[in-house]
Amino acid sequence: MVKKKTNIVVIGGGTGLSTLLRGLKKYPFQITAIVTVADDGGSSGRLRDDYDIPPPGDIRNVIAALSDAEPLVEQMFQYRFSQSVDLGGHSLGNLMLTALTDITGDFSHAISEMSKVLKVHGKVIPAANKKITLHAELVDGSVVVGESKIPNAHLPIKRVFLDPNHVKPLPEAVRAIQSADLILVGPGSLYTSIIPNLLVEDIGKALVEAKGRKIYICNLMTQKGETIKYSASDHVRAIYDHVGGPCLDSILVNNFELPLPIKANYKEENAEPVKVDVESLEKLGLEVIKKDIATVQSGVVRHESTHIAEWLKEYAPKFFS
Repeated sequence: MVKKKTNIVVIGGGTGLSTLLRGLKKYPFQITAIVTVADDGGSSGRLRDDYDIPPPGDIRNVIAALSDAEPLVEQMFQYRFSQSVDLGGHSLGNLMLTALTDITGDFSHAISEMSKVLKVHGKVIPAANKKITLHAELVDGSVVVGESKIPNAHLPIKRVFLDPNHVKPLPEAVRAIQSADLILVGPGSLYTSIIPNLLVEDIGKALVEAKGRKIYICNLMTQKGETIKYSASDHVRAIYDHVGGPCLDSILVNNFELPLPIKANYKEENAEPVKVDVESLEKLGLEVIKKDIATVQSGVVRHESTHIAEWLKEYAPKFFS
């Protein structure tokens, strides 16, 4: 009898999501990635505005992370043009996804076809299949328009919201959440990579109602312009506030002590390790799981995706046979 693969849905965006998926794909998981489409900067933003499509950048990175194609093919897909005025800043993968969307008339279909070409291990689904704009209301009542501008705000964020505000997700995204054994939320920028997914109508609702085990993979560091001085429980409360209630069962936090020089470098950028306030997290009804899940690469703190995947492999059977 063939053992059933654990069905995992990962919700997020940005570098954190891609890093995590590179580790997960090496293990016996059936993976579905639900990816934010709130980006409006750089190559993605230009293509978004020129072609009136969702931004392809985060999707491209997730496809590359889950790809089983030859390394050279993935390298080509991620290649960014730098010597051309017209193409400067664009990655080949972004252009390919845009071309496929233009040809097929459907962004999600373009992702599906590109996933076949690059032999993607799992399924990649955009949180929305149309262009959306992320807004942030700051504590003084002012509003910042555009995902790329939000981290540059000089005041704390009160809430974020989408325009249009009634965006329907793809039915397959909702079905994936409903049928998942494990649902991983994060890692990624809290207000610009994670929460925008949950603001899409029915995705947040599906997460609240999902029967699978829901785990928040907590960010390692606070982030300038988004989560300065935020503790782990502050991250969770922000998610709950935007979804409209509790939607998590567990939180995975880092137990690895970062080297002092690394902390000093981040302090210069007004960032620090996220404080793990266990008592507050447990008052929120969460199972708190501490693991060594951080690594330092070229002076940058990242999630150690292999450690997370190894832990999930051991953790999943506790809940699913």
